[in-house]
Amino acid sequence: MAESPRNAARPGPLPSGRHHLSREQVVMSQRMRMLTATAEAMKDKGYVGTSVAEIIRRAGVSRETFYQQFRSKEDCFIQALDAATKQLAGLLEAARQSPAGPPEATRPAPPEETFRRLLHLYLRTLTEQSAFARLFLVEVYAAGPEAMAIRREWQRWFADALAEIFHVGDEDGADERSFGCEALVAATAQLVTAHLVADDLKGLRGLEDPLVRLAVRLLG
Repeated sequence: MAESPRNAARPGPLPSGRHHLSREQVVMSQRMRMLTATAEAMKDKGYVGTSVAEIIRRAGVSRETFYQQFRSKEDCFIQALDAATKQLAGLLEAARQSPAGPPEATRPAPPEETFRRLLHLYLRTLTEQSAFARLFLVEVYAAGPEAMAIRREWQRWFADALAEIFHVGDEDGADERSFGCEALVAATAQLVTAHLVADDLKGLRGLEDPLVRLAVRLLG
């Protein structure tokens, strides 16, 4: 997977004069700068208050360059949103597949332990990349139905991951516990959003313990 905004260092302008970058590298650099500029501008001004002119000013590219890669502000937003959520999902999936203990420890980790490890990574990533977190959790409501469809798709992915972690299957009460997965994802999103809007990153990190307790009550 190509590097996405979530784990990239803040991209700067290309060096002036002659350079040895390929056309593909130039286009990728410009793209990263525009996606990052979109997230940062919308963190400051919101989706509605951010114009294409503001994005290209922050990215240091021309209007022609912008429209070579994106059809509109909405298209740029959706691509930034999709790249960020795919990267986050990839980080969580990789962490879920990796053993938590030493190689000789062969027993599967308890669901609560696995969930805590993934939740810690999720909250830390949102804290470190709060501008992109706002795209998914706050500005998405203003960006139209396509953006909301992406959000719903990823919320279903997270709910399915929870169901697998807590072994929600065909046993008695499976439907209720499956609904519990969806409710936990929705509650987490709401709580995280409130802290992001308030720019309360300490409070965001502090959600780990209460959300783990809630998960155990709902799904344990």
